[in-house]
Amino acid sequence: MESLTVSQKMTQAKDFLPINGTDHIEFYVGNAKQAAHYYKTAFGFQSLAYAGPETGVRDRASYVLQQGKIRLVLTTPLNSKTAISEHIKIHGDGVKILALWVDDAYKAFEETVSRGGKVYMEPVTLKDNDGEVRMSGIYTYGETVHLFVERKNYAGLFLPCYKAWNSKYNPTDAGLLYVDHCVGNVGWGRMNPTIKWYEDVMGFVNILSFDDKQINTEYSALMSKVMSNGNGYVKFPINEPAEGKKKSQIEEYLDFYEGEGVQHIAVATNDIVTTVKELMARGVEFLDAPPNAYYEDLPNRVGKIDEDIAPLQELGILVDCDEEGYLLQLFTKPVEDRPTLFFEIIQRKGAQSFGAGNFKALFESIEREQAKRGNL
Repeated sequence: MESLTVSQKMTQAKDFLPINGTDHIEFYVGNAKQAAHYYKTAFGFQSLAYAGPETGVRDRASYVLQQGKIRLVLTTPLNSKTAISEHIKIHGDGVKILALWVDDAYKAFEETVSRGGKVYMEPVTLKDNDGEVRMSGIYTYGETVHLFVERKNYAGLFLPCYKAWNSKYNPTDAGLLYVDHCVGNVGWGRMNPTIKWYEDVMGFVNILSFDDKQINTEYSALMSKVMSNGNGYVKFPINEPAEGKKKSQIEEYLDFYEGEGVQHIAVATNDIVTTVKELMARGVEFLDAPPNAYYEDLPNRVGKIDEDIAPLQELGILVDCDEEGYLLQLFTKPVEDRPTLFFEIIQRKGAQSFGAGNFKALFESIEREQAKRGNL
């Protein structure tokens, strides 16, 4: 199996749960109105839909943003006595729901629950004048949820109980296209059980594995395995801390998030240089660039690439390759005051891997940020 490419490994998934892609990602946040303004201003998302007291929803307000095929839902509680409030109290702002677009939400529920999935939402059909949406959901690691969303009989903007969110403020987009992958951090000894859960309950396959000998610096280490569904539209790398001289980035996340959860969201672009320049101009902060030697060695390590190296070096963009091509990537600093959630900007030029050759440079940059926070 190790001799197969990433694309070939995907075909070995048990595809009893066909998935068409990421439907949306829902954050629980302390102030959704302000968070929505941030994601519009900084990342170029556009207003799409809203739900709250004005639409008959009494306990929360939700703002839906869109850019390309990416939909973010930002939800805030309207009182202190809800599960959403408790989630924010413990974890701070963060991802609660990784919603998956499926052909049959009821069947997805039956297939996963029969294989050991823990119920989050029993199958339900929501209706309005635009048709119906069927949904169901199960828990994955920590308190994170996979929501199954079936839309084939719905012509509305987002979901029933949402109305169009018309705003005079809609900055231009930043070239973000779709969700490439979402990474989860789990606790000590929890990666292999989580991997088995994705294999048994979701029918996913492990397409890449990295141990602490591959992902380490002078001070810290971690382990990671990448899970994918059969068509490769949904990928979930899972990280676990490993023993090191000092605290790893995974341990820092687990301490400040106070549990397992989504560490970062990778969003794709077709022009990473233009996208990163645009995001930087809007105030998005990225990790520091690796030393000059990284770029001097890039042609030997990666081979010929289409891009000029100078702008990549100026912006700190990382480059790596596999048997199928190469990729370019750059990581933001955490977007919350708690050092938890961050974003990855990625451009794939054939490669289906996740930048293993960049791990050392990336994690040394993260450690410099940890040291500034006193958490290394």
